[in-house]
Amino acid sequence: MDESQVDDVLDDWFIESLKTYKDLHVYQLDHPTRVIEWTSGRTVCVAGYHSTKSEILELQLPLKLFADDNKGLCAERDFKVVHGGFADGPVLCLRHVPGTRCVVTNDGVGSELAVWDLGGDDSDVIRRTGSVAGRSVSVRGSRIAAGLSEPHVLHGAQTSNIQLTDLGSGKTVYQLDSDSPDRLSSLQFVSSSVFLACCCNGNIYVVDTRSSSIPRPMPPPPSAAAAARMDDVSWCMDASPGRSSPDWSSPGQSCCRVVRLSSSGRALVSDLRDLGNAMCQAWLDTRTDCHCQDDVKVSWAPALGGCIAVSGFDGAVQIYDTSTWRAELMDAEPLFEHRGHTVSPGRPESLPLRITAHAWHPDRPRTLLSAASDGSVHVWDWVDPSGLTRVPDEMGPA
Repeated sequence: MDESQVDDVLDDWFIESLKTYKDLHVYQLDHPTRVIEWTSGRTVCVAGYHSTKSEILELQLPLKLFADDNKGLCAERDFKVVHGGFADGPVLCLRHVPGTRCVVTNDGVGSELAVWDLGGDDSDVIRRTGSVAGRSVSVRGSRIAAGLSEPHVLHGAQTSNIQLTDLGSGKTVYQLDSDSPDRLSSLQFVSSSVFLACCCNGNIYVVDTRSSSIPRPMPPPPSAAAAARMDDVSWCMDASPGRSSPDWSSPGQSCCRVVRLSSSGRALVSDLRDLGNAMCQAWLDTRTDCHCQDDVKVSWAPALGGCIAVSGFDGAVQIYDTSTWRAELMDAEPLFEHRGHTVSPGRPESLPLRITAHAWHPDRPRTLLSAASDGSVHVWDWVDPSGLTRVPDEMGPA
């Protein structure tokens, strides 16, 4: 594709974006990131994954994004670096501890976690303040989840070495008594005392830290139609927010939904109380095979009922509406695709590009952040082409 053709593609996409986005802002990092973590409703933390030294940044989103009225009068249209620091190695996992100015990271190689102070009004430097040791030596790195009500972090590389650590004292307050070698793809709390451990093979453990019983793994529901396309796949998971309670297992309680996504493109949704069955499932229109299974991510929209975001297969973030899916495996088309990273000016056409991270805004229904392997970071508020996605009635202004 020659330069004039590239310009035509950029022009076409820009004109189309005027109709498909309510807002779209871009930022260029010096080095790409595989983590995007909200630290407030207007700031996120990102970090590089270079093998020697990586920058950790807290970015403030463009203030124009939040100016619901008279956007043209808002001069702040750019991302702003508000705090920054350096890690002596890559950052492959990063979690913010709610209610604090603290984040916890892992380098994707060992089991040790690094604890960081993000700084405040009196300092713009992100400083390392401590570390947390893992239960065993890991060569794949640890997954991390932050406690919902206490300054605790849950971490581990496989099911047999999951532990919950109090950041204040450094003491282990819980560890899962399991000898399973299943490698973890994610950890997530669904209440203050219950967490999910998703394994790369698709097994999910539902663990209650108040109980000494060992949970049994819940594998993905089998599907004859999927069997031929499920060779050597890896799974990731996300649980819908705001639906669970301490009595999550009670039949009378409203419960969260869990979505599992395989690197072959199969997505299935289950009730947390019945992970052995699929409420609905679909083959996603990912178009390409995943070359890096760790990049595949799925997340529920916090404020848009039934919608999920999917990334990691190529240079797009796809939005799907699971409310239209059936219990039987079906093909699904995305409701919306963000392909802005693939038309970034100046990027060599021969350089493969993939999405390395994405995150929904915690309050704004259709606002997401995404990062790509070329270092680009986008925040975008998409327009639903169908007009069918539902925003909860209780949703207030951002």
